[in-house]
Amino acid sequence: MGQHETVATSLAATVREEIGAGLAEVDAELARRYPGDPGTRQPVHTVYVPGDVFAADTVRSWGDQALAALDEHAPDAGALASVLGIPDELAGPVYERVRAKLEREPVEDLRVDFEDGYGARSDAEEDEAAARAAAVIAAAYKDGTAAPYMGIRMKCMEAAVRDRGIRTLDVFLTGLMEAGGLPDGLVLTLPKVTYAEQVTAMVRLLEAFEKARGLEAGRIGFEIQIETTQSILGADGRATVARMIEAAEGRATSLHYGTFDYSASCGVSAAHQSLDHPVADHAKAVMQVAAAGTGVRLSDGSTNVLPIGPTAQVHDAWRLHHGLVRRSLARAYYQGWDMHPGHLPTRYAAVYAFYREGLESAAARLAAYVAKTAGDVADEPASAKALAGYLLRGLDCGAVDADEAARLTGLTRADLDALAGRPVKGA
Repeated sequence: MGQHETVATSLAATVREEIGAGLAEVDAELARRYPGDPGTRQPVHTVYVPGDVFAADTVRSWGDQALAALDEHAPDAGALASVLGIPDELAGPVYERVRAKLEREPVEDLRVDFEDGYGARSDAEEDEAAARAAAVIAAAYKDGTAAPYMGIRMKCMEAAVRDRGIRTLDVFLTGLMEAGGLPDGLVLTLPKVTYAEQVTAMVRLLEAFEKARGLEAGRIGFEIQIETTQSILGADGRATVARMIEAAEGRATSLHYGTFDYSASCGVSAAHQSLDHPVADHAKAVMQVAAAGTGVRLSDGSTNVLPIGPTAQVHDAWRLHHGLVRRSLARAYYQGWDMHPGHLPTRYAAVYAFYREGLESAAARLAAYVAKTAGDVADEPASAKALAGYLLRGLDCGAVDADEAARLTGLTRADLDALAGRPVKGA
Protein backbone atom coordinates (compact mmCIF):
# COMPACT_ATOMS: atom_id res chain seq x y z
CA MET A 1 0.00 0.00 0.00
CA GLY A 2 2.91 2.34 0.76
CA GLN A 3 4.56 1.82 -2.61
CA HIS A 4 3.79 3.72 -5.81
CA GLU A 5 2.41 1.26 -8.31
CA THR A 6 3.13 1.72 -12.01
CA VAL A 7 0.03 2.27 -14.13
CA ALA A 8 -0.27 1.49 -17.80
CA THR A 9 0.00 4.37 -20.34
CA SER A 10 0.11 4.49 -24.12
CA LEU A 11 1.74 7.85 -24.92
CA ALA A 12 5.48 8.33 -25.18
CA ALA A 13 7.08 11.12 -23.13
CA THR A 14 7.95 12.86 -26.39
CA VAL A 15 4.24 13.53 -26.99
CA ARG A 16 4.01 15.67 -23.84
CA GLU A 17 7.24 17.40 -24.75
CA GLU A 18 6.02 18.20 -28.26
CA ILE A 19 2.72 19.55 -26.97
CA GLY A 20 4.55 21.66 -24.38
CA ALA A 21 6.85 23.05 -27.04
CA GLY A 22 3.93 23.77 -29.33
CA LEU A 23 2.09 25.69 -26.62
CA ALA A 24 5.10 27.58 -25.23
CA GLU A 25 4.24 30.74 -27.14
CA VAL A 26 0.62 30.53 -25.98
CA ASP A 27 1.78 30.10 -22.39
CA ALA A 28 3.93 33.22 -22.70
CA GLU A 29 1.12 35.14 -24.36
CA LEU A 30 -1.34 34.24 -21.60
CA ALA A 31 1.14 35.34 -18.94
CA ARG A 32 1.76 38.65 -20.72
CA ARG A 33 -1.84 39.55 -21.54
CA TYR A 34 -3.50 38.25 -18.38
CA PRO A 35 -1.22 38.90 -15.39
CA GLY A 36 -4.17 39.11 -12.99
CA ASP A 37 -4.95 41.61 -10.24
CA PRO A 38 -2.05 44.04 -9.64
CA GLY A 39 -2.63 43.81 -5.88
CA THR A 40 -2.82 47.56 -5.39
CA ARG A 41 -5.65 49.48 -3.77
CA GLN A 42 -8.46 50.54 -6.09
CA PRO A 43 -10.20 53.76 -5.07
CA VAL A 44 -13.96 53.55 -4.68
CA HIS A 45 -14.51 56.75 -6.63
CA THR A 46 -12.97 59.53 -8.66
CA VAL A 47 -13.76 63.19 -8.08
CA TYR A 48 -13.39 65.59 -11.01
CA VAL A 49 -12.56 69.24 -10.30
CA PRO A 50 -12.10 71.82 -13.10
CA GLY A 51 -8.55 73.08 -13.52
CA ASP A 52 -9.48 76.65 -12.69
CA VAL A 53 -11.30 75.63 -9.48
CA PHE A 54 -8.79 73.16 -8.03
CA ALA A 55 -6.92 74.53 -5.04
CA ALA A 56 -4.89 73.42 -2.05
CA ASP A 57 -8.00 73.11 0.13
CA THR A 58 -10.16 71.25 -2.40
CA VAL A 59 -10.01 67.83 -0.72
CA ARG A 60 -10.70 69.22 2.75
CA SER A 61 -13.42 71.50 1.39
CA TRP A 62 -15.24 68.54 -0.20
CA GLY A 63 -15.09 66.69 3.10
CA ASP A 64 -16.38 69.67 5.07
CA GLN A 65 -19.24 70.25 2.63
CA ALA A 66 -20.18 66.56 2.80
CA LEU A 67 -20.19 66.64 6.62
CA ALA A 68 -22.32 69.79 6.55
CA ALA A 69 -24.81 68.03 4.26
CA LEU A 70 -25.02 65.15 6.72
CA ASP A 71 -25.52 67.51 9.65
CA GLU A 72 -28.33 69.30 7.85
CA HIS A 73 -30.14 66.46 6.10
CA ALA A 74 -29.27 63.29 8.07
CA PRO A 75 -27.87 64.27 11.49
CA ASP A 76 -27.82 60.75 12.93
CA ALA A 77 -27.59 57.11 11.92
CA GLY A 78 -31.32 56.51 12.03
CA ALA A 79 -32.04 59.44 9.74
CA LEU A 80 -29.57 58.32 7.05
CA ALA A 81 -30.68 54.70 7.31
CA SER A 82 -34.30 55.73 6.90
CA VAL A 83 -33.54 57.73 3.76
CA LEU A 84 -31.38 55.04 2.13
CA GLY A 85 -33.06 51.88 3.40
CA ILE A 86 -30.01 50.67 5.31
CA PRO A 87 -30.89 47.79 7.70
CA ASP A 88 -31.09 48.72 11.39
CA GLU A 89 -28.17 46.49 12.38
CA LEU A 90 -25.89 48.29 9.89
CA ALA A 91 -27.14 51.83 10.48
CA GLY A 92 -24.79 52.71 13.34
CA PRO A 93 -21.58 51.13 12.02
CA VAL A 94 -22.12 52.54 8.52
CA TYR A 95 -22.94 56.05 9.73
CA GLU A 96 -19.95 56.15 12.07
CA ARG A 97 -17.60 54.99 9.33
CA VAL A 98 -19.01 57.49 6.83
CA ARG A 99 -18.43 60.40 9.20
CA ALA A 100 -14.96 59.16 10.11
CA LYS A 101 -14.09 58.78 6.43
CA LEU A 102 -15.25 62.29 5.60
CA GLU A 103 -13.14 63.67 8.43
CA ARG A 104 -10.04 61.58 7.67
CA GLU A 105 -9.95 60.94 3.90
CA PRO A 106 -12.97 62.41 2.12
CA VAL A 107 -11.59 61.91 -1.41
CA GLU A 108 -9.76 58.77 -2.52
CA ASP A 109 -9.01 59.78 -6.11
CA LEU A 110 -9.02 63.30 -7.56
CA ARG A 111 -8.64 64.34 -11.16
CA VAL A 112 -7.94 67.96 -12.06
CA ASP A 113 -9.96 68.34 -15.23
CA PHE A 114 -8.68 70.12 -18.31
CA GLU A 115 -11.25 68.57 -20.64
CA ASP A 116 -15.06 68.95 -20.53
CA GLY A 117 -15.08 70.43 -17.03
CA TYR A 118 -12.56 73.08 -18.07
CA GLY A 119 -13.28 73.83 -21.71
CA ALA A 120 -11.38 76.01 -24.15
CA ARG A 121 -9.21 78.72 -22.61
CA SER A 122 -6.29 80.79 -23.82
CA ASP A 123 -2.97 78.96 -23.95
CA ALA A 124 -1.55 81.21 -21.25
CA GLU A 125 -4.48 80.53 -18.92
CA GLU A 126 -4.31 76.74 -19.37
CA ASP A 127 -0.53 76.76 -19.00
CA GLU A 128 -0.88 78.59 -15.71
CA ALA A 129 -3.62 76.29 -14.44
CA ALA A 130 -1.63 73.15 -15.33
CA ALA A 131 1.50 74.48 -13.63
CA ARG A 132 -0.53 75.43 -10.55
CA ALA A 133 -2.12 71.96 -10.42
CA ALA A 134 1.33 70.37 -10.41
CA ALA A 135 2.56 72.66 -7.65
CA VAL A 136 -0.51 72.10 -5.46
CA ILE A 137 -0.44 68.31 -5.90
CA ALA A 138 3.29 68.11 -5.22
CA ALA A 139 2.89 70.17 -2.06
CA ALA A 140 -0.08 68.07 -0.92
CA TYR A 141 1.91 64.84 -1.17
CA LYS A 142 4.75 66.42 0.78
CA ASP A 143 2.59 67.72 3.64
CA GLY A 144 0.28 64.69 3.83
CA THR A 145 -2.94 66.40 2.69
CA ALA A 146 -3.16 64.69 -0.72
CA ALA A 147 -5.80 62.19 -1.71
CA PRO A 148 -4.27 58.71 -2.15
CA TYR A 149 -4.52 59.16 -5.93
CA MET A 150 -4.33 62.45 -7.83
CA GLY A 151 -3.67 63.58 -11.39
CA ILE A 152 -5.21 65.28 -14.40
CA ARG A 153 -7.54 64.56 -17.26
CA MET A 154 -5.99 66.12 -20.35
CA LYS A 155 -7.74 66.95 -23.59
CA CYS A 156 -8.09 64.06 -25.99
CA MET A 157 -6.02 63.00 -29.01
CA GLU A 158 -8.45 64.36 -31.60
CA ALA A 159 -6.86 66.79 -34.05
CA ALA A 160 -8.64 69.93 -32.87
CA VAL A 161 -7.32 69.75 -29.28
CA ARG A 162 -4.39 67.33 -29.53
CA ASP A 163 -1.57 69.86 -29.31
CA ARG A 164 -3.19 71.61 -26.37
CA GLY A 165 -3.67 68.33 -24.51
CA ILE A 166 -0.06 67.30 -25.08
CA ARG A 167 1.22 70.68 -23.87
CA THR A 168 -0.95 70.58 -20.74
CA LEU A 169 0.32 67.11 -19.89
CA ASP A 170 3.91 68.24 -20.48
CA VAL A 171 3.50 71.32 -18.27
CA PHE A 172 1.89 69.25 -15.51
CA LEU A 173 4.40 66.39 -15.50
CA THR A 174 7.34 68.78 -15.81
CA GLY A 175 6.00 70.76 -12.86
CA LEU A 176 5.85 67.61 -10.74
CA MET A 177 9.40 66.68 -11.71
CA GLU A 178 10.68 70.15 -10.87
CA ALA A 179 8.92 69.94 -7.50
CA GLY A 180 10.68 66.72 -6.55
CA GLY A 181 9.42 63.92 -8.81
CA LEU A 182 6.30 62.01 -9.73
CA PRO A 183 4.22 60.92 -6.71
CA ASP A 184 3.34 57.26 -6.31
CA GLY A 185 -0.36 58.13 -6.49
CA LEU A 186 -0.11 59.87 -9.87
CA VAL A 187 -2.99 59.02 -12.25
CA LEU A 188 -3.55 60.39 -15.77
CA THR A 189 -6.75 60.10 -17.79
CA LEU A 190 -6.96 60.00 -21.60
CA PRO A 191 -10.53 60.89 -22.64
CA LYS A 192 -12.68 60.35 -25.74
CA VAL A 193 -10.60 57.54 -27.22
CA THR A 194 -11.96 56.33 -30.56
CA TYR A 195 -9.07 54.40 -32.12
CA ALA A 196 -6.36 52.21 -30.62
CA GLU A 197 -3.80 54.35 -32.43
CA GLN A 198 -4.66 57.22 -30.08
CA VAL A 199 -3.70 54.99 -27.16
CA THR A 200 -0.46 54.14 -28.93
CA ALA A 201 0.17 57.88 -29.36
CA MET A 202 -0.24 58.35 -25.60
CA VAL A 203 2.30 55.58 -25.00
CA ARG A 204 4.82 57.21 -27.34
CA LEU A 205 4.21 60.56 -25.60
CA LEU A 206 4.92 59.10 -22.17
CA GLU A 207 7.95 57.21 -23.46
CA ALA A 208 9.36 60.50 -24.77
CA PHE A 209 8.77 62.22 -21.42
CA GLU A 210 10.38 59.39 -19.48
CA LYS A 211 13.41 59.50 -21.73
CA ALA A 212 13.65 63.29 -21.51
CA ARG A 213 13.57 63.22 -17.71
CA GLY A 214 15.61 60.07 -17.15
CA LEU A 215 12.73 58.07 -15.70
CA GLU A 216 12.41 54.32 -15.70
CA ALA A 217 10.69 53.05 -18.84
CA GLY A 218 7.04 52.33 -18.15
CA ARG A 219 6.94 54.49 -15.00
CA ILE A 220 3.85 56.44 -16.10
CA GLY A 221 0.53 54.69 -16.61
CA PHE A 222 -2.84 56.08 -17.61
CA GLU A 223 -6.57 55.45 -17.66
CA ILE A 224 -8.54 55.04 -20.87
CA GLN A 225 -11.90 56.74 -20.84
CA ILE A 226 -14.57 54.81 -22.70
CA GLU A 227 -17.11 57.39 -23.83
CA THR A 228 -17.47 56.95 -27.59
CA THR A 229 -19.25 54.23 -29.54
CA GLN A 230 -16.06 53.63 -31.54
CA SER A 231 -14.30 52.57 -28.33
CA ILE A 232 -16.78 49.71 -27.99
CA LEU A 233 -17.41 48.71 -31.62
CA GLY A 234 -15.11 49.62 -34.50
CA ALA A 235 -16.04 50.52 -38.05
CA ASP A 236 -15.26 46.92 -39.08
CA GLY A 237 -17.79 45.56 -36.58
CA ARG A 238 -15.16 44.22 -34.20
CA ALA A 239 -14.96 45.00 -30.49
CA THR A 240 -12.22 47.55 -29.86
CA VAL A 241 -11.68 47.77 -26.07
CA ALA A 242 -9.28 44.82 -25.99
CA ARG A 243 -7.28 46.40 -28.82
CA MET A 244 -6.94 49.58 -26.76
CA ILE A 245 -5.69 47.65 -23.74
CA GLU A 246 -3.14 45.94 -25.97
CA ALA A 247 -2.14 49.26 -27.55
CA ALA A 248 -1.35 50.65 -24.08
CA GLU A 249 1.59 48.21 -23.88
CA GLY A 250 1.08 47.52 -20.19
CA ARG A 251 0.50 51.15 -19.18
CA ALA A 252 -3.32 51.04 -18.96
CA THR A 253 -4.40 51.09 -15.32
CA SER A 254 -8.16 51.26 -15.75
CA LEU A 255 -11.11 51.81 -18.07
CA HIS A 256 -13.50 54.59 -17.07
CA TYR A 257 -17.02 54.67 -18.46
CA GLY A 258 -18.21 58.14 -19.50
CA THR A 259 -21.96 58.18 -18.87
CA PHE A 260 -23.09 61.26 -20.73
CA ASP A 261 -20.77 61.35 -23.73
CA TYR A 262 -21.38 57.67 -24.45
CA SER A 263 -25.15 57.92 -24.00
CA ALA A 264 -25.29 60.97 -26.22
CA SER A 265 -23.21 59.26 -28.91
CA CYS A 266 -25.84 56.49 -28.93
CA GLY A 267 -28.63 59.06 -29.37
CA VAL A 268 -30.06 58.70 -25.85
CA SER A 269 -32.02 61.81 -24.87
CA ALA A 270 -30.73 63.82 -21.92
CA ALA A 271 -33.60 62.81 -19.63
CA HIS A 272 -32.67 59.12 -19.96
CA GLN A 273 -28.87 59.30 -19.78
CA SER A 274 -27.97 57.22 -16.73
CA LEU A 275 -25.67 54.51 -15.42
CA ASP A 276 -28.52 52.00 -15.62
CA HIS A 277 -29.58 52.66 -19.21
CA PRO A 278 -29.28 49.58 -21.50
CA VAL A 279 -26.60 51.25 -23.65
CA ALA A 280 -24.54 51.80 -20.50
CA ASP A 281 -24.96 48.19 -19.42
CA HIS A 282 -23.87 46.95 -22.84
CA ALA A 283 -20.77 49.15 -22.96
CA LYS A 284 -19.70 48.21 -19.44
CA ALA A 285 -20.25 44.51 -20.09
CA VAL A 286 -17.90 44.72 -23.09
CA MET A 287 -15.36 46.64 -20.99
CA GLN A 288 -15.63 44.07 -18.21
CA VAL A 289 -14.96 41.09 -20.44
CA ALA A 290 -12.12 42.83 -22.28
CA ALA A 291 -10.38 43.81 -19.02
CA ALA A 292 -10.90 40.54 -17.14
CA GLY A 293 -7.59 39.07 -16.01
CA THR A 294 -5.51 41.86 -17.55
CA GLY A 295 -4.97 43.80 -14.33
CA VAL A 296 -6.84 46.76 -15.84
CA ARG A 297 -9.58 47.92 -13.47
CA LEU A 298 -13.08 49.21 -14.28
CA SER A 299 -14.80 52.39 -13.19
CA ASP A 300 -18.44 53.23 -13.68
CA GLY A 301 -19.58 56.75 -14.51
CA SER A 302 -21.65 59.26 -12.55
CA THR A 303 -25.07 60.75 -12.01
CA ASN A 304 -25.61 64.43 -12.75
CA VAL A 305 -28.51 64.73 -10.28
CA LEU A 306 -26.99 66.83 -7.50
CA PRO A 307 -28.05 66.59 -3.83
CA ILE A 308 -28.74 70.28 -3.31
CA GLY A 309 -31.75 72.33 -2.27
CA PRO A 310 -34.38 71.54 0.38
CA THR A 311 -34.10 68.36 2.42
CA ALA A 312 -36.75 66.43 0.47
CA GLN A 313 -34.89 67.16 -2.78
CA VAL A 314 -31.53 66.17 -1.26
CA HIS A 315 -33.03 62.91 0.01
CA ASP A 316 -34.37 62.09 -3.46
CA ALA A 317 -30.94 62.70 -5.00
CA TRP A 318 -29.28 60.65 -2.26
CA ARG A 319 -31.61 57.70 -2.81
CA LEU A 320 -30.91 57.80 -6.55
CA HIS A 321 -27.14 57.98 -6.10
CA HIS A 322 -27.08 55.33 -3.37
CA GLY A 323 -29.11 52.95 -5.53
CA LEU A 324 -26.86 53.46 -8.55
CA VAL A 325 -23.70 52.87 -6.51
CA ARG A 326 -25.12 49.66 -5.04
CA ARG A 327 -26.15 48.52 -8.50
CA SER A 328 -22.62 49.11 -9.78
CA LEU A 329 -21.05 47.24 -6.86
CA ALA A 330 -23.29 44.23 -7.45
CA ARG A 331 -22.13 44.21 -11.08
CA ALA A 332 -18.46 44.30 -10.03
CA TYR A 333 -17.84 47.94 -10.95
CA TYR A 334 -16.06 48.87 -7.75
CA GLN A 335 -15.30 52.47 -8.66
CA GLY A 336 -17.34 55.38 -10.01
CA TRP A 337 -17.32 59.16 -10.45
CA ASP A 338 -18.69 61.66 -7.95
CA MET A 339 -19.57 65.10 -9.22
CA HIS A 340 -20.51 66.97 -6.02
CA PRO A 341 -19.47 66.96 -2.33
CA GLY A 342 -23.02 65.95 -1.49
CA HIS A 343 -22.45 62.64 -3.26
CA LEU A 344 -19.75 61.57 -0.80
CA PRO A 345 -22.08 60.53 2.06
CA THR A 346 -24.08 58.21 -0.17
CA ARG A 347 -20.98 56.90 -1.96
CA TYR A 348 -19.44 55.76 1.30
CA ALA A 349 -22.74 54.65 2.83
CA ALA A 350 -23.40 52.38 -0.17
CA VAL A 351 -19.84 51.04 -0.22
CA TYR A 352 -19.64 50.38 3.52
CA ALA A 353 -23.06 48.74 3.68
CA PHE A 354 -22.17 46.55 0.69
CA TYR A 355 -19.03 45.18 2.34
CA ARG A 356 -20.41 44.94 5.86
CA GLU A 357 -23.69 43.22 5.05
CA GLY A 358 -21.86 40.25 3.54
CA LEU A 359 -18.85 40.27 5.86
CA GLU A 360 -19.73 37.46 8.25
CA SER A 361 -21.06 35.17 5.53
CA ALA A 362 -18.04 35.70 3.27
CA ALA A 363 -15.63 35.24 6.16
CA ALA A 364 -17.33 32.02 7.31
CA ARG A 365 -17.32 30.57 3.79
CA LEU A 366 -13.66 31.41 3.30
CA ALA A 367 -12.67 29.97 6.68
CA ALA A 368 -14.57 26.76 5.89
CA TYR A 369 -12.92 26.55 2.47
CA VAL A 370 -9.42 26.91 3.93
CA ALA A 371 -10.16 24.42 6.72
CA LYS A 372 -11.78 22.05 4.20
CA THR A 373 -14.81 21.71 6.45
CA ALA A 374 -18.30 21.11 5.17
CA GLY A 375 -20.61 24.09 4.95
CA ASP A 376 -23.90 25.00 3.33
CA VAL A 377 -22.09 26.18 0.17
CA ALA A 378 -19.63 23.99 -1.76
CA ASP A 379 -17.06 26.62 -2.70
CA GLU A 380 -14.43 26.03 -5.36
CA PRO A 381 -11.10 27.86 -5.82
CA ALA A 382 -12.78 30.48 -8.03
CA SER A 383 -15.33 31.20 -5.31
CA ALA A 384 -12.60 31.42 -2.68
CA LYS A 385 -10.79 33.89 -4.93
CA ALA A 386 -13.93 36.03 -5.16
CA LEU A 387 -14.55 35.84 -1.41
CA ALA A 388 -10.99 36.90 -0.63
CA GLY A 389 -11.22 39.74 -3.15
CA TYR A 390 -14.45 40.93 -1.53
CA LEU A 391 -12.82 41.05 1.90
CA LEU A 392 -9.70 42.77 0.57
CA ARG A 393 -11.71 45.51 -1.11
CA GLY A 394 -13.61 46.00 2.15
CA LEU A 395 -10.31 46.33 3.99
CA ASP A 396 -8.84 48.74 1.44
CA CYS A 397 -11.76 51.19 1.59
CA GLY A 398 -12.18 51.11 5.37
CA ALA A 399 -15.46 49.22 5.50
CA VAL A 400 -13.76 46.38 7.37
CA ASP A 401 -10.98 46.54 9.98
CA ALA A 402 -7.92 44.30 9.70
CA ASP A 403 -8.39 42.76 13.16
CA GLU A 404 -12.05 42.16 12.39
CA ALA A 405 -11.24 40.27 9.19
CA ALA A 406 -8.54 38.25 10.92
CA ARG A 407 -10.86 37.32 13.78
CA LEU A 408 -13.66 36.19 11.47
CA THR A 409 -11.50 34.27 8.99
CA GLY A 410 -8.45 33.22 10.96
CA LEU A 411 -6.42 34.50 8.00
CA THR A 412 -3.77 37.18 7.58
CA ARG A 413 -3.71 39.85 4.91
CA ALA A 414 -1.05 37.81 3.09
CA ASP A 415 -3.34 34.77 3.23
CA LEU A 416 -6.16 36.77 1.67
CA ASP A 417 -3.86 38.17 -1.03
CA ALA A 418 -2.76 34.66 -1.95
CA LEU A 419 -6.32 33.32 -2.10
CA ALA A 420 -7.39 36.30 -4.23
CA GLY A 421 -4.58 35.72 -6.71
CA ARG A 422 -2.87 39.00 -5.81
CA PRO A 423 0.86 39.41 -5.39
CA VAL A 424 1.77 38.70 -1.75
CA LYS A 425 3.78 41.59 -0.36
CA GLY A 426 7.19 40.52 0.87
CA ALA A 427 7.00 37.16 -0.92
